[in-house]
Amino acid sequence: MTSLPAKAGRRCHNAVNPLHSALYFAPDLARELAPYGIEDPSAVYFAGRAAALGRVGPGVVTATFHNFHHALVARHLPAVWELAAPETVLAARLRAADSMLRRLLGEEAVASKEMAEAAELALRAAEGCVRPGRPLYAALADLPVPEAPHLALWHGASLLREHRGDAHVAVLQHAGLDPMEALVSHTASGRGMSPKWALATRGWSRRDWEEAQERLRGRGLLDGDGELTEAGTALRKELEEETDRLDAAPYEHLGAAGTERLTELCGAFTGAALASGAFPADLFGKG
Repeated sequence: MTSLPAKAGRRCHNAVNPLHSALYFAPDLARELAPYGIEDPSAVYFAGRAAALGRVGPGVVTATFHNFHHALVARHLPAVWELAAPETVLAARLRAADSMLRRLLGEEAVASKEMAEAAELALRAAEGCVRPGRPLYAALADLPVPEAPHLALWHGASLLREHRGDAHVAVLQHAGLDPMEALVSHTASGRGMSPKWALATRGWSRRDWEEAQERLRGRGLLDGDGELTEAGTALRKELEEETDRLDAAPYEHLGAAGTERLTELCGAFTGAALASGAFPADLFGKG
């Protein structure tokens, strides 16, 4: 039995995760990788997120990232490692996180006692994470913790984000949702990427999207207008609740008070990052 309030872990994840994921929408990572000849936005993303896994090929990344078209991944991997080794990318990624957080949050926030407290709490939560069955988390867990508090927080946010993400992939597999069906149903819930962004960044076509909609209609999860049915809404709710269950360990380890405080601190930092334009305005939604 959990000792945490309902959805406390999910609320904390929602506050912490943007501090990590903003890097993939910021110019900083592309700027750091450009001198090595890594300039295509997809190549920048795949290199930056996969570098902790080592010199992997497209199969590993397609499997672990889950919702990208394999052909898009194979277009850039393993070729990107000939331009910059994973160790080089990891160093560039940390420099990019530094410049991004300073730009989005400001020097005062970066140097604040709240930043140091948030970093300590995030890393303490990550002590409760587990490696088995979580390849992206496990790869990050083998990396050293940066000394600077804002980078330690970014690292902790990365650990917590991928720990939940690995669990969510397992839940999607158990529910029998393929990558496109997962994307389409998430977007239909109003909480996922807009079709424009999903198609532009994941390598799928409009036809792929429409075919996934038809498969979901065949399962009674989507209606004729592309909206979730009652069964579809219930399934998306079940997916999140099961992900919560599989991702409870770090927040149980941190405890209710620590989880609430981490949510409060990172919620404030995330709010400031959003106000500074951390994400495109049209990134999420059904349209």
